[in-house]
Amino acid sequence: MDSDNPLGLFLRAHRALVLPEEVGLSAGSRRRVAGLRREEVAVLAGVSTDYYVRLEQGRERSPSAQVVDALARALGLEEDAADHLHRLARPVRKRARPQPEAVSPALLRMMEGWHRTPALVLGRCLTVLAHNHLGGALFAGHAHSGDLLRLVFLDPDAREFYPDWDGVAMNSVAALRACAGSAREDPRMIATVGELSLRSEEFRRLWARHDIRRKTRESKRFRHPLVGELTLDYESLTVNSAPDQQLVVYQAEPGSPSEQALALLGSLAAAEVPRARADGPAGA
Repeated sequence: MDSDNPLGLFLRAHRALVLPEEVGLSAGSRRRVAGLRREEVAVLAGVSTDYYVRLEQGRERSPSAQVVDALARALGLEEDAADHLHRLARPVRKRARPQPEAVSPALLRMMEGWHRTPALVLGRCLTVLAHNHLGGALFAGHAHSGDLLRLVFLDPDAREFYPDWDGVAMNSVAALRACAGSAREDPRMIATVGELSLRSEEFRRLWARHDIRRKTRESKRFRHPLVGELTLDYESLTVNSAPDQQLVVYQAEPGSPSEQALALLGSLAAAEVPRARADGPAGA
């Protein structure tokens, strides 16, 4: 996935995203590259141009932690991206082949009791491994309801469902990048990136940026076909018994129209059995 020189690719991609004026440099009229030149990054990081060129070309693959910190500062990386840069510079031992992604019965039972709170368990590729009743209702009815990444990039109604689609798309790819850092050899991850790269020009463009951002918390707008627009806050929690899994819990502001819409959605879906399912939302 990507190449055998992920460190160099990451540095080149982020160098291209930094405008010279953002770091106190003059863009000039003869600049032929997007973003910073290699020698400019080297000066900002306090290393020689030759050393930085070797890093990008893959001829030097083991920079010190101090050099990595300096590069992260020079490129203006946020915490998740800086952590990822450190992992690229210090690759850990390859993990055993990923095991099947099974959600624990205890977690399923806990989710079953959250009748007013949509909840999902996401796997390595942002596939929905399990959901409770309201979580299933929130994402039901799409061609890819059980796969949030494919929903964003391949579903024909994605831009209608997500009013802020551009931001959702960027964050989704950044979250996949964060997951891919620990699962580069995972056949499912490779297949997911390959399929989306072939089928979605938007995914290819965003993947090439090498943005890294774990799912943590955010406010997200939905335009649901049954209850209209909702604004929900979510928290993404790591499942300690299965570190590759994320429990995502949504809530509406108390007393808001979104809380009323969420209650209506629960009522409309009440005819279904209110169980946490381990096979993705209905229609997956």
